[in-house]
Amino acid sequence: MIRPNEEINEKKLLRALVDGKLPDASGRFGPFGGRYVPETLMPAIERLTEGVHRLLPDESFNHKLTSQLKEWVGRPTALTHAARLSKAWGADVWFKREDLAHTGAHKINNAIGQALLAKELGATRIVAETGAGQHGVASAAACARVGLPCVVYMGELDIQRQSPNVDRMKRLGANVVSVNSGDRTLRAAIDEAIRDWVSDPVDTYYLLGSAVGPHPYPFLVRELQAVIGREARSQLETHGGLPDAVFACVGGGSNAIGLFHGFLGEENISLIGVEAGGRGDDLGDHSATLGSGRPGVLHGAYSLLLYDDHGQIQETHSVSAGLDYPGVGPEHALLKLVGRVKYVTAKDSEALDALQECCELEGILPALETAHAIAGARHWASTNQGARILIGLSGRGDKDMPILSQYPIKTNDTEGAENAAA
Repeated sequence: MIRPNEEINEKKLLRALVDGKLPDASGRFGPFGGRYVPETLMPAIERLTEGVHRLLPDESFNHKLTSQLKEWVGRPTALTHAARLSKAWGADVWFKREDLAHTGAHKINNAIGQALLAKELGATRIVAETGAGQHGVASAAACARVGLPCVVYMGELDIQRQSPNVDRMKRLGANVVSVNSGDRTLRAAIDEAIRDWVSDPVDTYYLLGSAVGPHPYPFLVRELQAVIGREARSQLETHGGLPDAVFACVGGGSNAIGLFHGFLGEENISLIGVEAGGRGDDLGDHSATLGSGRPGVLHGAYSLLLYDDHGQIQETHSVSAGLDYPGVGPEHALLKLVGRVKYVTAKDSEALDALQECCELEGILPALETAHAIAGARHWASTNQGARILIGLSGRGDKDMPILSQYPIKTNDTEGAENAAA
């Protein structure tokens, strides 16, 4: 799992991460991370790195960002007690409601932060990629807010299965470019966005949507999403105390890394990331990078990836477009290496069942990505009765209606008997 001849002190790395000393100056989280980009992009990467370290601590920039998060995004988002799920599971279940943020998901925290950053750095246009469409919508909205044109690259397959978000992006003024090369999903969209960026690295800003890519993106996205964990911790402390376990879905890993960072230093709190188990365990049937991946380089960073014995990155599968990616952020790879976060999977069928249960018991339609986290939490609760559980509700499920319409709604036995008798 590490590079040849490299010694790893797991406790030291975890301590450095908790103390805010990672990534290091070279952009590495232990053995993971770094920069693997064309030379033509290095000046843009260096400018971005300088801007990130100068502006993120800047009082004036933080005032602008905080104001946008409060007045436009709608932060702080709610902490909701899931009373009926709690009763059904035999646990004390709480939701951190990123689905209530403007545009319907956690993606907006990162999008508005990077859009403000791009404006400060003098960019004249924005390019972005999207899978499930939520980052595309957030980027389009943020660019409209700050007054920058926006081009969003989206895989042809994702455009077909996430059509509501495509319409939203266009309404918000973005130019949505269909990508019909490669796997026609998120990986291909990132490839095309990077190609665009390479063609004009001076005036174009690449608004990357997850905690992946070359340094400083994994750090930048984490810092902008860490507001989720800070808020959740503060809210729980005023509602009975900290949880026993925290759950979040993991694709690239931005919502999870943002939520987990609020609890990283609490050794008695279990942190559990839930990946897409898809339809089976064979390569190509799932998107469980942390569960089945091997080290390698993709999209500018050294992390865990899904590839075959010939080194070819594999197409992945998930009922959820936002988890359908063959890589993961380098910080998650480190958290697995040092054992601080446990990563599990939920299959398509389990996520669909969890989504339906959440709808019926709590009146909340979660995103299919979020449904994986709910499925993982439900399984964990079955052997940890009475535990206090926090689940990151990363987004709402309106965008998934075209997918959900392909699956029949399961009814309980009583309703089935009544329908049969009728």
